[in-house]
Formats: sequence, C-alpha cells, structure tokens
Amino acid sequence: MEFGIKDALDILLVAVLLYYLYKLMKESGTLNIFYGVMAFILMWVIASEMLEMKLIGTIMNQFMSIGLLILVILFQDQIKRFLGELGTHKRWQFLRNMFHSHKAQVTDQKRWVMPIVYACMSMSKSKTGALIVIQQSMPLDIYEKTGDIINAEINTRLIENIFFKNSPLHDGALIIAKDKIKSAGCILPVSHDSNVPRHLGLRHRSALGIAQATDAVAIVVSEETGNISVAYRGELHTRLSSADLEHRLSTLDMAK
Repeated sequence: MEFGIKDALDILLVAVLLYYLYKLMKESGTLNIFYGVMAFILMWVIASEMLEMKLIGTIMNQFMSIGLLILVILFQDQIKRFLGELGTHKRWQFLRNMFHSHKAQVTDQKRWVMPIVYACMSMSKSKTGALIVIQQSMPLDIYEKTGDIINAEINTRLIENIFFKNSPLHDGALIIAKDKIKSAGCILPVSHDSNVPRHLGLRHRSALGIAQATDAVAIVVSEETGNISVAYRGELHTRLSSADLEHRLSTLDMAK
C-alpha cells in the first residue's frame, strides 16, 4: 500500500479536528469525557480493524452509532459554540486588518478599556459586587434580552451606578458589545465545573459559565473580598491587579 498526499492530508485533517475537539472539551470542563471517548474509539479500531474480531466489532459498531447521537445531545451547546466560532469574522482576521489601520484599533481599545478598569478598581476598593461581560465575536443577544436594555456609551460612573447595592440591576450581569453598554441585570448560564473553588459564589460561576458557552470575557468583582477575576475561554483567573486587568482587556478586540 502506497502512502500518498491524500493519506497525509487525511491524517492532518483528523489531527486538526481532534485538536479543536480537545480544546473545546477542555474549556467546557469535560476533558475526562474526551479521554473516555478516545479510549473507546481506540478499542473499537483495534478490535474491529486490526484484530478483526467480528462479534465484539459488531457490538462496538452499534455503540458507535448510538453513542454519536448521545454525544450530540449532551454537548449541543459546545457544538453550537464550535460552529459559531468557526464562522466568525475573527477566523478571517487578516482580511479585516487589510482595511483597518492598527492605530485606529489601538485608539478604539483605549476608549473602552480604561473606563471599565477604573470602574472595577473603584468597586474593588468599596467591595461592590459586579459582573461585566464583554462580547467578542459570538453574539450575546439571547442573554441581553434577559435584562434591561440600556444601549449607552461605556462610562465609569454609569457602570458603578448600575452595580450600586441599592440599584435594582446590581444582581445581574452587565453586557458590553460594539462599544456600548447594551443591557444590565442579565441572567447568565451557571458553570457546574467541580474544579471551581467552593468559596467562590454565583457571580464567579456565572462568569465561568458564559466563558464556557461563548468566547466572551467576563469580569467579576467580589463582594466579599473585592478581588477582581476574569473568565475567558473556559478558564477563571482570580486575584488580578488593575494592571493585569488592563493588560488582558487591551489584548482583546471587541466585536464591531
């Protein structure tokens, strides 16, 4: 049997698919399931293809067909996210960069980063609980509709007033998209990741939940400690300084 270009391309495509699947499962906190599925597929290939065990091969073939349907049902949110990211403009960033200057992008970033950082610093000092979600390439329309539409310019005082303890919107999430404060008092999906420390509350789990379901960035200011945390790509980073927060936000490119 000759090994040709098609075979190399076939292997490369499978490797890329497995890599993206691995990242997706890792970000959603279901990496152990990924390992279990890979182990089952390996056993299936060895039994049915290499050793040609007909009986066990037939049984495992049935499990493969049913198991694929079960996985699609269980991980429909993650699959939806994967397909959504695949078609977003960020996958074709180099095309957009041809028509937008870097200087203009830096100016836009400074315009919305610092008001958020200043607001978080102030709320951290006063131990005012806050949850701010910044949209990236994936739309957050379904979450925006769960709160009150604001559609205002990003402003430090406005953010602080929204999360003021007597404000009716302070318990929900504030969503920022397209250089605007879109809505406040929003309801987010809650992460059930067992690796989240028990002392972290609902705000942190909601931040991690939206970071697992979408590519959005979620900032949390703890009401108990005043610590600032950021959830992104399925990971939660705690105890950040204002400089750390500014650096993380400056590397983002808010969806236009």
